[in-house]
Amino acid sequence: MSQFDLTDEQRQIQEMAQQFTADAITPHAAEWDEKHIFPRDTIRAAAELGFGSIYVSEDSGGIGLGRLEAALIMEAMAYGCPSTSAFISIHNMTAWMIDRFGSQAVKEKYLPQMVTMERIGSYCLTEPGSGSDAAALKTRAVRDGDHYVVTGSKAFISGGGKNENYICMVRTGQDGPKGISCLVIEKEMDGVSFGAQEKKLGWHSQPTAQVNFDSVRVPAENLVGGEGEGFRIAMMGLDGGRLNIGACSLGGAQRCLDEAIKYTKERKQFGSAIADFQNTQFMLADMETELQAARMLLYAAAVKVTENAPDKTKFAAMAKRLATDSGSSIVDRALQLHGGYGYLQDYPIERFWRDLRVHSILEGTNQVMRMIVGRELTRQ
Repeated sequence: MSQFDLTDEQRQIQEMAQQFTADAITPHAAEWDEKHIFPRDTIRAAAELGFGSIYVSEDSGGIGLGRLEAALIMEAMAYGCPSTSAFISIHNMTAWMIDRFGSQAVKEKYLPQMVTMERIGSYCLTEPGSGSDAAALKTRAVRDGDHYVVTGSKAFISGGGKNENYICMVRTGQDGPKGISCLVIEKEMDGVSFGAQEKKLGWHSQPTAQVNFDSVRVPAENLVGGEGEGFRIAMMGLDGGRLNIGACSLGGAQRCLDEAIKYTKERKQFGSAIADFQNTQFMLADMETELQAARMLLYAAAVKVTENAPDKTKFAAMAKRLATDSGSSIVDRALQLHGGYGYLQDYPIERFWRDLRVHSILEGTNQVMRMIVGRELTRQ
């Protein structure tokens, strides 16, 4: 990326993702939402384009792109369905964690089928009693010879009950972040079970459930990184995950802005198109300005994460906070501009309104994003 624009290659990647979305996602997203359909075939089709391993290294079978390219892809897919795009984002985060920190044995064991999304990865950090205070997690893994015996539960897990690989943060040592390690746990292992599918406000195209571990014996070779490194790995994964979820908000907001412009030009009241009213134009202008500002910050943060800049975590937190707050606000105003029609499922706005609301909660709440930024500022 030059200082203010995308490269030709980045534009090509963006256009490929936009075309895939137009063909394979947008025409079906409303039905997926209404009928709670998990579009596994579409997700695997995305993997055929490399979208299941965007920043997995080429040596491990991925396409080895940077975080900006990943953001462009997620933003493009979210234009059709934020829920499906976010689901693919989470899988990418887990595949990257294995590629970046796993042993050669773990990579060879899991990445070939994760690259194709034959086996999909879930990120398991949150627990029923450990949300924003992630380092307080209690799921325990006790070493027993060549295995760890894992007991505990993970909550709000995207892909819970459907995905095959669960990349889990578990406690192998003392309380606090230094006692946490990362293990790959398979759906098929004895003692793994799942709660009922959560009934959610949005994100209906992806399953979400609690994951339970009852004395699950996990091979010690499934350790990702060393013992005690799990929390650091989880947080590094979230730097990229926050960018992607912010990008999903950008894509959803762009779709709703486009829909609002189209609708206000067609809808007439008091003898004029409502797009001709100054109030409407002011609303649209603010929506566009906020969207572009959030996009520029997110793209800049993505470059910092790719380059491992010292302030990458601060910028990822700022970008996630701004993009998700702005995205929800833009969609809300798009719904308002549609009037009563915006509240109906005949129009896509209400689906995006529901889907984007959770983005300010997951991958770290936006209150925690402010804590991260404030802490970094006061350390200087």
